[in-house]
Amino acid sequence: MLRKFKISIDGKEYLVEMEEIGGAPVPAAPVAQEAPVALQASEPTPKPVATPQPAAPVAAGSDAMTAPMPGTILRILVNPGESVTENQPLMILEAMKMENEVVANRSGVISAIHVTQGQMVNPGDALVTIG
Repeated sequence: MLRKFKISIDGKEYLVEMEEIGGAPVPAAPVAQEAPVALQASEPTPKPVATPQPAAPVAAGSDAMTAPMPGTILRILVNPGESVTENQPLMILEAMKMENEVVANRSGVISAIHVTQGQMVNPGDALVTIG
């Protein structure tokens, strides 16, 4: 049975639905008779801690193609100086046990490859520059 609760956190109200699992069902009180309940925290709420941001790759320019998701470079299918066409596969990126083709976003010549086979990458890491 789904039950609805209205909670207030830092003056902002939220409507929460929860499914009751086990136990004896309790009939819900009519909404008109419910009084708003403010939650009292027994401990002060911790302030969010800023997470350090990884440094941007230095070797790649702003025109480099970047990794769309975190993963591991399985194969690099092109070499520097090679001509490529738009949508041509450049490398295979394994993410979440799936192989994903990274394709050229435009035609041109590969001026630099910024990763190696087996390297782990994060979203936004430079992969290849097409000149």
